[in-house]
Amino acid sequence: MRRPQRRPRRRRALIPVVASALIAATAAFVPAAHSAAATGTPAGPSTPADPGSRQAAFAAASAEFGVPLPVLMSVSYNESLWEAHGGKPSFSAGYGPMNLTNLTQAELNSAGFTSTFRTPDLLNAPALHTAAKAAALAGIDLATAETNDVQNIRAGAALLASYEKQFDHGVLPPAMNLNAWTVGVARYAEASETKVAQVFADDVFTTIRTGQSATTQDGQTLSLASQPWAHDDPAAAKKLGLVSVVPPADPVHDPSLLTAPECPADLDCSYSPDGFFQLDPNDKSNYGGHDPANRPATTDIRYITLHDNEETNDGTLWLFHDPSYQASANYEVRSEDGHVTQMMPDEDIAWDSANESFYQHSIGIEQEGYALDGATWYSEQMYHSTATLVRYLAAKYDIPLDRQHILGHDNIPGSSDSRIASQHWDPGPYWNWSHFMDLLGQPIHADAPPTSNVVAINPVFQLNQQVVSGCQNIQDLTPYPGPYHGAEWPNLNGPCPASYYINMPKQPTNFVWLRTAPSDSAPLLSDPYLHSDGSAGTTEAEDWGDQASTGQEFVVADRAPGGWIAIWFAGQKAWFHNDFGPLTAAPVKALTVVPKAGKTSVPIYTESFPEASAYPAAFTSWYGGIPRSQRIASKYTLTPGQAYVTDGKPLQSDWFNAFNIDGSAFMDQTDFKGTTQYYLITYNHRMAFVNAADVDVVPSTS
Repeated sequence: MRRPQRRPRRRRALIPVVASALIAATAAFVPAAHSAAATGTPAGPSTPADPGSRQAAFAAASAEFGVPLPVLMSVSYNESLWEAHGGKPSFSAGYGPMNLTNLTQAELNSAGFTSTFRTPDLLNAPALHTAAKAAALAGIDLATAETNDVQNIRAGAALLASYEKQFDHGVLPPAMNLNAWTVGVARYAEASETKVAQVFADDVFTTIRTGQSATTQDGQTLSLASQPWAHDDPAAAKKLGLVSVVPPADPVHDPSLLTAPECPADLDCSYSPDGFFQLDPNDKSNYGGHDPANRPATTDIRYITLHDNEETNDGTLWLFHDPSYQASANYEVRSEDGHVTQMMPDEDIAWDSANESFYQHSIGIEQEGYALDGATWYSEQMYHSTATLVRYLAAKYDIPLDRQHILGHDNIPGSSDSRIASQHWDPGPYWNWSHFMDLLGQPIHADAPPTSNVVAINPVFQLNQQVVSGCQNIQDLTPYPGPYHGAEWPNLNGPCPASYYINMPKQPTNFVWLRTAPSDSAPLLSDPYLHSDGSAGTTEAEDWGDQASTGQEFVVADRAPGGWIAIWFAGQKAWFHNDFGPLTAAPVKALTVVPKAGKTSVPIYTESFPEASAYPAAFTSWYGGIPRSQRIASKYTLTPGQAYVTDGKPLQSDWFNAFNIDGSAFMDQTDFKGTTQYYLITYNHRMAFVNAADVDVVPSTS
């Protein structure tokens, strides 16, 4: 991986930066302190919400404005997951369960987004100013539509009904004829591309067919019964007369090289090649972009790695088009509408995770956003698009849909002792793994008796609210933000200045804190690479050594009264409080590795390179020595009594040689395979390998 290590963080942007045209934003969401109650009066901090009020509000608005209840509730779910956000806007200036938008100059100013050439377009974009129109249709003022969830639902229903009337000669379709509402639903997406609008409508009707239930952050319990007969009109969005939007122009490639993206047919995708380019005309080995390959013929594809890109969508495309940036990914997913851009073929190898043993076998998917501000960027459209893409890729390349193969960058270990601590930790604590696995059709759930010695981490995301700290940059809203320019602190590799260190608001997170003893007052676990002085773990987002992530499976090491469970985690007993029984620690069936009899210590590896004899003598002579050799993670070990979860499939050790841009070097584009075999294990927050000859594989017990 030739990608620069950690790029600095930036302060949350309220407004998405758009490249070549204004794209309508749909809501990501921010945590809410409180919501409006059924009476329509904004609730104060101590005012409990009526658990049935929002459900009743949908029913009342449906009857008042003639919108079928399944359509209204599903539109809201796909816009906001039925969240009200306490009357506060999402990053895209969207308010309430119906995501009614109202972008103001004050919000631009608060985001530092002033005096740019895009400001007039943003302030005049109809898609970013739906709240006023909706409020007028519902007969209420703008502030009420923004801050009162009941009135927000009324206004959203009125707006949806008005959109449907535009395409139905001024009348509404019969309430039972759900598919006749497809065009109004597509219009509600506020998209500027036909396919984006149609994909939104498809998602809405998928939710109607399957049904949905959820408990929101403010305690509202809602449900939408499944209606398997409901189907949308697949051509409805064409009636909207929208135009296409393309990603930034590629400064390197000839437009004739553009090709069709490798994407499922029902997903909005475009193709914009990355900066695959020879940097020195006299040196074919000096190139940027990615490694050419012919996967899976040359080497198998085992993983899909999810990232957030710490940039805006257009900034990321611009950077990846630059071969000198030395970074790449196979795909990029835009936040506001889930648009997918493929930047390099699946068969080639992206430089995306700083560990060759993983990225040579992985497809990398970047997602627009910032890990420390994740909840404000990870929109429902992004979740749906990424899940659709992952399902397609997993089926195509026979990749298991589990958390040992669908990974975050934060689950991939550093490639050596010197890089373990500095390895990236995106998509971070706010990526909703539970929801994402649901969308993949592989929900995390108990499948073993409560006495199983293996548990899957699965806290209830909306209820698992925690304070996470970290370091943020000041905002750089230049046309193509990135490391080339911008106002950042003087020493990017130094300590975080106090003025940039913050505690993020308490909000849903995807992990449980791990402690040294079964007590809330016990120190947080300390990873030896992150805390070489032995100091306790911290609440910092990048301090992954004290966080067990949703979907990860671990072997139970001990139990204590009060719901405390200890798991084996990086060679230590790591305690967490099982707040919700099997919902937090789901008992599961799994395979585990234990040291072979007589082994007092088993080495842990973060790579799976072959033994020296796997490289022919002629090649090592030409190369100037062994290109890659296996190194032990010196501060990690597996000792008798410990056990870690594995998929039980021995992996043949290998290393793929990509030397010249055109594959013309000696034994170029060859995958050197060894006879040594490894097992992939979930060792801590990150994956690791053990030599298959050192361990036994045993099933979980109950």
